[in-house]
Amino acid sequence: MKEFKRTSTKQLGELLIERGVITREQLNLSLEYKEKNGCMIGEALVELNFATERDIAQALTCQYGFPYLPLLNYEIDKDIAASLSGDVCRKYTLIPIDKIGKNITLAMANPLNTQAIEEVEKITGCTVQIFVSTATEVKQVISNYYK
Repeated sequence: MKEFKRTSTKQLGELLIERGVITREQLNLSLEYKEKNGCMIGEALVELNFATERDIAQALTCQYGFPYLPLLNYEIDKDIAASLSGDVCRKYTLIPIDKIGKNITLAMANPLNTQAIEEVEKITGCTVQIFVSTATEVKQVISNYYK
């Protein structure tokens, strides 16, 4: 299983507090919500309207060093999109955006989903490179390319 190296030792919530996105009280409420609902902290913050998906995606880029890619103005070649089925893309909220040789680049809502990365590597026979995008943007692009 893949392990991702943090470029920052700070937790997601701490990064968002530092950036002025949320308050300590909002973080504590989100942590309680996370425990009750069995979701990730980023999802809790968004569901409680304390942060946007973009805030979470950009904090992940700081935390792990994944580059952020706003997808809505990004043109994806149809042949590259066809390298994965719509079912796989919907299941993991990801979209292939580029392929060079034995490397495939994905935009993912959850770049820490090692199961998704391993499945894509198995299906494509390629090494995966990751960009972070918001779940809403990835889902919108999926619906455009996989009817």
